[in-house]
Amino acid sequence: MKMNSSPSTALGIHEGARPGLTIEVYFDFVCPWCLIGKRHLHTAMSRLAEMRPDVDLSVLWRSHQLRPDTPPGGLPYQAFYIARLGRPEAVAARRAQVRHAGTAVGIDFAFERIKVLPNTASAHELVAYATRHCNETQVAGLVERLFVAYFIEGEDIGDSTVLERLGLECELGPHGLAEQFAEFRRSASRTISAPAPIDRHIDGVPCFVFNRSHSVSGANPPDVLLDAMLRSISG
Repeated sequence: MKMNSSPSTALGIHEGARPGLTIEVYFDFVCPWCLIGKRHLHTAMSRLAEMRPDVDLSVLWRSHQLRPDTPPGGLPYQAFYIARLGRPEAVAARRAQVRHAGTAVGIDFAFERIKVLPNTASAHELVAYATRHCNETQVAGLVERLFVAYFIEGEDIGDSTVLERLGLECELGPHGLAEQFAEFRRSASRTISAPAPIDRHIDGVPCFVFNRSHSVSGANPPDVLLDAMLRSISG
């Protein structure tokens, strides 16, 4: 989808400078297609780096809660999806579709391990914390770790104790992280502090926005993402 272009100077691109590509990824941790889309994005970025090593890449992770009204303690996962889709057979068919797509990118979804559909506010808050204090590689590693913990290991990523442990695994820094989680536990509002959308309406996730000029919705294959990247660089 072509979106309103911003002047090059608004993106930090000046005559004689290396071209830049900023990718905004709108996602939620309870969406398996977001993890599949993340893997496709990694492949597309690797291909772009080979084709255009002159391009400076930057990725921004944007929170987009699909179910912000989920209770802080979460909901029974299996019962939720049976109620949503109507019968166990429909749930099994939907999961088979997701598993098939996941296998192609090296993801072995373990839906049977998941007990809780979590409220993902605190998980997004953790990503926002990492964005403020860590480099892009650490942030991407944290996002991947949280997805794997939920969809493959069956962890409750709505539990602050689980999130703190995962944050420490990703070496976010024990002292600041402990203070941040103490604040999480004191907060009754569970407000997400990740960056808000910038003059843009996002209907669903995953959604990838390139240089604020082109966007791709859904877990599209790497070729589709790469094409949008190249078009956003060229203007």
